[in-house]
Amino acid sequence: MLFNQKKLFLFTAVTVAVITALVACTSGSSESKKTPDVISQDNLVKRGEYLVTIAGCDDCHTPKKMGPMGPEPDMSLRLSGYRSAVPFPKVDTNVIKQGWALVNPELTGWAGPWGASFTANITSDATGIGNWSFDQFKKAFQQGKWKGLDGTRPLMPPMPWQNYSHMVEDDVKAIFAYLKSTKPINNVEPPIKPFSSLP
Repeated sequence: MLFNQKKLFLFTAVTVAVITALVACTSGSSESKKTPDVISQDNLVKRGEYLVTIAGCDDCHTPKKMGPMGPEPDMSLRLSGYRSAVPFPKVDTNVIKQGWALVNPELTGWAGPWGASFTANITSDATGIGNWSFDQFKKAFQQGKWKGLDGTRPLMPPMPWQNYSHMVEDDVKAIFAYLKSTKPINNVEPPIKPFSSLP
């Protein structure tokens, strides 16, 4: 009986030692495999282009031209915002008072109870975000601050910055990297117009 207890004790001790060694080897090897993910600038830009595309940035920031299926983004003006050369059309404020919002044919100018707002140039040009820091971009993109500056007016509809406030910082960095790589287009969108000043 004593001999069997010694065998059982020895067997248990060896089993515990083997399991401990295996756990130590496994956790050590996984620790050594954990290296910080480093993404190249090219991959960051590609990721940003993907995010800009699926987030629908072209829907508002790219002027439209008429195609066979209706309005389509004019990719020669990609992400340049409301074209400064396009005159602001007359707005029927009575329609807005009845509960409607209006949009121009290029889908870059909007009018509603807030007044009129125009999509910004977000290309790499100095009239876009070419001179912006990442912190400015992040503040505009995720906190709805005009030009990403403290003490400025909020971004107006239809900019859905509230949705983007939940985006992880790596994705915001990727979008910023892509926008900084875009073709610079010189274009300054008009200032917002309060409802009381709509033509």
